[in-house]
Amino acid sequence: MSEGLAGLQNQAIGLAQTLGLPYELKEVKKSKGLWQLFSSDRHDFTPPWPDILISCGRQGGLVAADIRRASENKTFTVQIQDPFMDPGQFDVVIVPAHDKLRGENVFVTQGSVHHVSMEKLNSAAERFRPLLASTPRPLITVLVGGKNKHQGFSNSSAHDLARNLLAAAKMTGGGLAVTFSRRTGERNEAILRQDLKGHPSYIWDGTGENPYLGMLALADVIIVTNDSVSMMSEACSTGKPVYLYELPNAGKRHKQFCESLIKSGIARPFSGTIEIWKNTPLDETRKAANFVRERYMAKKERAYAGLSTRIAS
Repeated sequence: MSEGLAGLQNQAIGLAQTLGLPYELKEVKKSKGLWQLFSSDRHDFTPPWPDILISCGRQGGLVAADIRRASENKTFTVQIQDPFMDPGQFDVVIVPAHDKLRGENVFVTQGSVHHVSMEKLNSAAERFRPLLASTPRPLITVLVGGKNKHQGFSNSSAHDLARNLLAAAKMTGGGLAVTFSRRTGERNEAILRQDLKGHPSYIWDGTGENPYLGMLALADVIIVTNDSVSMMSEACSTGKPVYLYELPNAGKRHKQFCESLIKSGIARPFSGTIEIWKNTPLDETRKAANFVRERYMAKKERAYAGLSTRIAS
């Protein structure tokens, strides 16, 4: 459950899939002011309440806490991202290390949870292999993000990224596989397409099935702009060498996350040169799922023990 934004939904879906659970997506109303945040009218969900509820984002958390209370604590609630309220209002809260929230039921990950898994990557590799078969090796997959609330993505940054990509591709003799996000912007997309023209490249045009997973799976090395924690986390989950291209003005917590990836050797900064090294997949979603599973089973055991005691008395 979330506001319906793709980035939030993918985190919740990824956790549910890793847990092996069937799921149904629910979208909460987007708040129009403080009155709605504290109003009983902020959602219209009714019983029967779910056994397990995974919420992502602040407003998803507000509704999840409501449902947990309404179910008399029977709904097991998992909140992804800092809910900006007492974590004790949930059974589990999952936050990345660059968030400061801590607690007995808080599971801290190095990156974000997400929907990319080795099973999905293996399937996508076979499905998209013909699409990238003519692109020279090593295959350099490039994930281009864009503007967020802290960082911009100027036309000069787009030109600079293209120059560095061409330098890396020419140095290795490899080809480029490039995909953009909705935040990249039409002008920056046009700049990258034009500047990379003439070098053996595959640039997704937005039509047909999204080759994102295939590009990750078939990559020999991945270059990702540093504006999205989810995108960087997904790249690092592949076990491929990952380079981060820095867009200016990253926020403090965002910088801390990037620095943690570089310090732990999972990623390196990108400035036009690359090498291919053996990397370890960042498997935080599975670790989070194991924590959720343990807490869920412990709660069920406590409930069963309480029922047995009441029956015996």
